[in-house]
Amino acid sequence: MKKLSARKKKWIERTVANDRSYKVYLYNRLFLFMLAVLAQVLGYALILLLIVYDSAYAFGLEILVGALALVFVLSIISGNDRPSSKLSWVVLILIAPVFGVPMYLVNGRGRPTKRMRKKVDEAKAENAEKLGQMQEFVPATRADTVCRYIQNYGGYPVFYSGDVEYYKSGEDMFPHMLDALKGAEKFILLEYFIIANGKMWNEIRKVLLEKAACGVKIYIIYDDFGCMVTLPPKYDQYLESLSENIKCMPFNEVVPLFAVRMNNRDHRKMLVVDGKTAFTGGVNLADEYIAEKRRFGYWKDSGLKITGAPVRSFVQAFAYMWNAFRKDKIDVNEFLQPVQDTADTGVRIQPYDDSPLDQISVGETVYVDMINRAKESVYIFTPYLVLDDFLRAALCSAAMRGVDVRIVTPGVPDKKTTYRLTRANYEILMKSGVKIYEYTPGFIHAKSMLCDNESAVVGTINLDYRSLYLHFENAVYFSGVAAVQDLKRDCEETFAESKLCSKENTKRSVIGRFVDSILRVFETMF
Repeated sequence: MKKLSARKKKWIERTVANDRSYKVYLYNRLFLFMLAVLAQVLGYALILLLIVYDSAYAFGLEILVGALALVFVLSIISGNDRPSSKLSWVVLILIAPVFGVPMYLVNGRGRPTKRMRKKVDEAKAENAEKLGQMQEFVPATRADTVCRYIQNYGGYPVFYSGDVEYYKSGEDMFPHMLDALKGAEKFILLEYFIIANGKMWNEIRKVLLEKAACGVKIYIIYDDFGCMVTLPPKYDQYLESLSENIKCMPFNEVVPLFAVRMNNRDHRKMLVVDGKTAFTGGVNLADEYIAEKRRFGYWKDSGLKITGAPVRSFVQAFAYMWNAFRKDKIDVNEFLQPVQDTADTGVRIQPYDDSPLDQISVGETVYVDMINRAKESVYIFTPYLVLDDFLRAALCSAAMRGVDVRIVTPGVPDKKTTYRLTRANYEILMKSGVKIYEYTPGFIHAKSMLCDNESAVVGTINLDYRSLYLHFENAVYFSGVAAVQDLKRDCEETFAESKLCSKENTKRSVIGRFVDSILRVFETMF
């Protein structure tokens, strides 16, 4: 990696230290980025308009533009994207081809580039070769079939040993994260969608610098788009300049001109210490996640601490992402703790991830499987409820066969358009018997599912199109551990302080329904 100049290093330090100028600079950066994207779309559209309407051959060129739009429509329809995504782009291109075609060229191709797919596939294959072949998993119960699915199609084994601790908020989890960091002896792995200047990151960074000075190897991945308004450019170089033991990588760096591929983001969140302890959940490294900053009322999140053998899967997930895009590769075997064979005690702990690189949506399939096999209850926390037909049908079917299906969504939204789309799903779900709660104290960012008070998933996967199909995500499936009952208690407490939605308090006007119907056509774009 190119070294950071002393002048640039001082500028970053001064900018970060001055909170006001820091925020102004970062939001200006976002503004310039959006301006560059808009300029591309309008530029393409203007060229097409000039060709069509300012030419002696306007009629023929109009036919050409129409034919071009038809080619794009046929290409989209014959592609492997979800029907809802196809519908959004087809409608836009048919209604306004001069705008829709450029927009699709800039940001409509949801699948990763061949280059990205090749790099990640090669890194995964190299990891798999070093890890050796997984033992075949034989389900002991019907519920175990989801474990076999994750192993066969996600590539991560199920563990019979280890432990899971559940945290009902970011502020509950943060002290444990710091304690684990302070106890690091060999290495620390951090991978987050958002890292933001503030109390949380400053305290973590302080510990990281102390540990780096003691010889602990530190590897950091952050999503470049997720940190666009929270970190200055070249922050990775700045961190690496602080210690030779710190290595940092911004994932899928944003290049607004000519090659905008913003869709495939690293939404994963994990902290791994010495291969013995891992943390994950909805919590990013920013102050709103630990109640140090109020943005949308109280920010409720959830998280997990994993110890023992299952931490191997976190190391595996981090290593393939790092090795895919860095020349200084990680030898996964150096970071793995040995695993001893254990008898089946009923414990199931299975960390896994989901990637947009294949045609398999592991995250959605796990959710749908849990809902479909539920006999008594399904409890869900999600910040966004923008459902496709598969999830919507599973939830409605479960409720109609007598399963107690409850979903908690935010009472205070962070995104107005997504909030409208979330509420637009209420009516059909409630008609089927699904109970929907809005979290009155503020914004719920947790991504959790509890099935029959026996098994659960906690991670980073939202119930929306981007999270299920376009982003890199991670989660943990677990059963037979005390954390399941801790999640159950959190669900009951959250229901008690949330508002139960009804037909009366979620009634929409005629105009509101019309607006929602239009938004739902384009919901995969939000």
